[in-house]
Amino acid sequence: MRLPNAAHESRPWRIREIAPDFILEDVWALPVHGGAEDFQALLELMASSDPGNSDSLPTRVLWRVRDRLGTLFDLGGISAPIDSGGDDAAGKLSIPGTKETSLADRLPDDLRETATDLDFGSMPFVPLYRTDVEFAAELSNRTVHGVMHLAWVDQGEGRYQGQMAVYVKPRGRLGKGYMALIKPFRHWIVYPALMRQTERAWNTRGSRAGI
Repeated sequence: MRLPNAAHESRPWRIREIAPDFILEDVWALPVHGGAEDFQALLELMASSDPGNSDSLPTRVLWRVRDRLGTLFDLGGISAPIDSGGDDAAGKLSIPGTKETSLADRLPDDLRETATDLDFGSMPFVPLYRTDVEFAAELSNRTVHGVMHLAWVDQGEGRYQGQMAVYVKPRGRLGKGYMALIKPFRHWIVYPALMRQTERAWNTRGSRAGI
C-alpha cells in the first residue's frame, strides 16, 4: 500500500505550493475506489476515523500511550486539535522556521473556507482546503507541525482511487527524534491497521448503497 514519493510529486497537487518547506514523509494508496463523485464520501469516512478506538489493539495502545507521554513530558495531546484553546494550546506554536501558526495563512483566495463543513471529531486535524480531487488538514503539537493530504487520483475510464500523503515539519531535535522513534510503528502497525479499517468501512458503504 505504501507508494514512492514520486507517485505524489508527479501530480500538480495544490499542497505543494502551500507547504514547499515541509517534508513529504509518506505516501499511501488507499484501498478505496469509486467515481468522480465519491471523493466527498472518502473525506467523510476519513473524518470519522478514531484511532483511539481502532479495531487494532496495538493502534489503540500506541495512540493512548502518545497522549499519556504528551501529558508527562508536556508534548501536547495528539488528540488535541490545533485550535483547541487553552493557555498552552499547540495552535499558538509557530510553524518551525516561520512566524506563522497555521498554513491557513498561506492559502490563496480560491482555497479559503472551502473545507469548513468537515469536522474531524476526535482526530487532531483542522481542515485547510478542498477541491474536487484534493483535501488537506493540519495538526500541530510540541513535536511536529504536520499535514494530512488526501487525493482522489484519476485512474482512467471514470475510475478514481484514494491516496494519502503526510507532510511534516519537526520541531527541532525533539521533533526529529520523535519522528524517527515512531516511524517503524507507523509503517508496520498504525497505517496498515488504518488501511484495513478504511477498506472494511468503504466496502460496507458500497454494500449498503448497492454498489
